[in-house]
Amino acid sequence: MIERLTRSPWLFAASFVLAAVLGAGIFAAAQAVVPAGGANADRARIELVVRDYLLENPEILPEAMERLRERETAGAVEANRNAIVDPYPGAWAGNPDGDVTVAVYMDYACGFCRASLPAIEELLTKDRNVRVVYREFPILSEQSVTAARWALAAAEQGKYSSFHDALFAQGQLSEASIRRAAATAGLNIEKVRETVGTQRVQRELATNHTTAQALGISGTPAWVIGDRVLPGAVSYRQLADAVAAARR
Repeated sequence: MIERLTRSPWLFAASFVLAAVLGAGIFAAAQAVVPAGGANADRARIELVVRDYLLENPEILPEAMERLRERETAGAVEANRNAIVDPYPGAWAGNPDGDVTVAVYMDYACGFCRASLPAIEELLTKDRNVRVVYREFPILSEQSVTAARWALAAAEQGKYSSFHDALFAQGQLSEASIRRAAATAGLNIEKVRETVGTQRVQRELATNHTTAQALGISGTPAWVIGDRVLPGAVSYRQLADAVAAARR
């Protein structure tokens, strides 16, 4: 969640830059309607108007910062669209031709990711025109990386969802829970061993990390829907609202 201006040093500093930009814009607009002559006096009057306006309407600073952030995020999403919405073969659910793609960055050691599964399931059940793309984003532990590699190997065997659900159902992530989930999903272990160390798996994980960094994603789960990035666990209603906004 975006921190308030008073809680974020970055936003606090950026607000001064934004104030300068807003002030310059207001100053230019005001300057255009001030009669020629008496330039110094006119400038002083305009600066006073700008100052008074910003002091009387301080709420425009965080609002403008939020709008700026949204635009920057939308630009980053567009620049990385393919890396976000084109799934690793087999690592998706729902309608392959859905009009909205929900990309979710997850880590198998993340309890909030596990808690988000019912919301995803409800969305897929109630909206038959959505595709969910799972992006493996292991950031919490070495076991997270192992689990992500096994998940991609499961995807290549056409058993991603089975492994994904079985592993989250195990609770605590460990080597043993990964193997139990693989058994539950019916994975061919020999094929898994052949797959997990391949360049295509490594490339997928590296791309997901690079893309997440470009989008400002630093935790899991994180969602990309339309041109928006939603951090953290979300409810079904939040997902449905974001999908509706993307359709609009």
